[in-house]
Amino acid sequence: MSQATVLFDAPGPKARRLHLIITIVAWVLLAAAVVAVIFGLRKELTPAKLSPFVDDSRVWTDYLLPGLGATLAAALTSVITAGILGVLLGIGRLSSIRVINIVCSVIVEFFRAVPVLLMMVFAWYFFIFVLRLPSAWQSFAGVVVGLTFYNGSVIAELIRSGVHSLPKGQSEAGLAIGLTPTQVLTTIQLPQAITAMLPSLVSQLVVVLKDTALGSLIVYSDILKQATELSTWKGNLIATFILVALIFIVVNYALTSVAQWLEKRLRARGARPKPAAAPPVAPGLPLR
Repeated sequence: MSQATVLFDAPGPKARRLHLIITIVAWVLLAAAVVAVIFGLRKELTPAKLSPFVDDSRVWTDYLLPGLGATLAAALTSVITAGILGVLLGIGRLSSIRVINIVCSVIVEFFRAVPVLLMMVFAWYFFIFVLRLPSAWQSFAGVVVGLTFYNGSVIAELIRSGVHSLPKGQSEAGLAIGLTPTQVLTTIQLPQAITAMLPSLVSQLVVVLKDTALGSLIVYSDILKQATELSTWKGNLIATFILVALIFIVVNYALTSVAQWLEKRLRARGARPKPAAAPPVAPGLPLR
């Protein structure tokens, strides 16, 4: 008999064989798809079109590395600003003051519904025609504002769900010792919610990093725009974009690994057994 688990019974011999067959077939189909893609792009992956990445140092110093730096700069700035905005909106959505709660809820729902690219375009035009920022900062500010408002709204929802997932006894205990609801939220619930949602928050970095590629549509010199200009110069569009995809995969994999490491560390800390209390000593008996 298969051993029961919480959600389903453990697979038996027939199910395991079926899973193995499905896995083998899936890998064979994936390998066939990769071979078909490589065969179809064989004229785009010739040594002549791959050699510029090795032979010409300007490919890296003038295009790819500056583009990667611009991508990481926009992502890092957006993460910081989105984190601050997300915490403020999350506290506002959890506030007992009805006006603040409604305003923050409207802001969160609005910016979660609007596409990131649309927010970038609006912010870009705002900085050009209203604030008249220097041209060197217009695209960067548009990318950061779009990413900040969208991801700040997502972070606010993560924090709100993290607070709601905490046991109610913690807030009741805080109120019982004389703390106000705001003090309970900021000193007791919020630190625990942020700690609990930290892996999800770090995973959101991957979304921010990928969405910076939208900045190329508002002429931000990120790695995608730089790769487009490079491919125009070298005539190797497919090879360049494959390289950029590999760079994104490596960076995103590093961020995902950090998120998994944080999750395991937090689980290990939560599962760490507490030291057992010493047994009480009966009065009048000598200690040995």
